[in-house]
Amino acid sequence: MKPKRQKYYIAGFVVLTVLLATHARAEFYIAGEAGYTIPNDLSNVTTTGATPGITISDIDLKDSFMYGGKIGYFFQSLTWLGVEAEAFNTTPHIKEQTLTASAAGTTASALSSGAHFRVLTLAFNLIARYPGKTFQPYGGVGLGIFFAKISDETGSISDNGVLGLNALAGIRWFLTDHFALFAEYKYTRAAFSFDNVPATGTGLDADYSASHIAGGLSFHF
Repeated sequence: MKPKRQKYYIAGFVVLTVLLATHARAEFYIAGEAGYTIPNDLSNVTTTGATPGITISDIDLKDSFMYGGKIGYFFQSLTWLGVEAEAFNTTPHIKEQTLTASAAGTTASALSSGAHFRVLTLAFNLIARYPGKTFQPYGGVGLGIFFAKISDETGSISDNGVLGLNALAGIRWFLTDHFALFAEYKYTRAAFSFDNVPATGTGLDADYSASHIAGGLSFHF
């Protein structure tokens, strides 16, 4: 997707941020988070473009640091229910590995030198919690909007504005009436379609999924 649509998604995220801040009557919060990404292999990898229909073995990814932020609020009439917008970035780079390509009953293997891989996720979540005064277990599910880029010394390919899944579960511990620590697990999933692998004219489709273990500090108004 393409830079124009990417701007629309980012603009929508900013508008939602303003709306949440303006209309939060019961409990508005902002938070910063950091943690660790444990990605699954890129799976169902197939080529498109100039040489379509070649199946490639799963592509192994590296674990990665992740970081991001959240905004949200819980409704006044339903204190256990809220909405949340979050953005987080991770870099599960592609490892150096041997990949196998299959087509028309023929297979061939070659060493891949690896590549940089970045995934930025914008997510809009529906959150349910136990509204305890000190400890608040919570869970949520939402729409993820993913921006992915693979790059190496030959160039880069990207797929932006891809819709997918963002799910999470965690616990929040209030240190004061306004400050809380939280820890959570997230699961993200999306299907990427990369066009124009450098110097080949070939594209690449692949399924991406990852687990994220994160923690952070939130401020509640």
